[in-house]
Amino acid sequence: MSDDASADATRLADTAHDWAAAMVSDDPARIAEFMADEWVIVSETGITTRAQFLEFVESGDLTHSAFQLAGEPRIRLHGDSAVVTARVTNTAHYKGERFDADEWTTDVFVRREGRWLCVLSHITAAAPA
Repeated sequence: MSDDASADATRLADTAHDWAAAMVSDDPARIAEFMADEWVIVSETGITTRAQFLEFVESGDLTHSAFQLAGEPRIRLHGDSAVVTARVTNTAHYKGERFDADEWTTDVFVRREGRWLCVLSHITAAAPA
């Protein structure tokens, strides 16, 4: 791996951990810093847009008390795009109902103006150990 690619991989790993910390902050502006305007998340319920997701956080309908990567993410660089895959555990509340999740996440990042921004997140429930 070239020095530039190694530096990008390190930046992306740091970004994944920083985004997890932002999720626990429940601060929509802080969370939004990691998302491109066209970001969407794909889950078992379908597609949720950036605006919808951030509104859930802003309203207090969605909160996180824990959100962390289980180990280091797998990072694959493709020029100004990257795929980051990690196992994530989190505890959240949606409209007052608690749920705990153990998920595999795949995030697609693009480099824009020297920053890595996520354009797509996909989550899949992890199989019980």
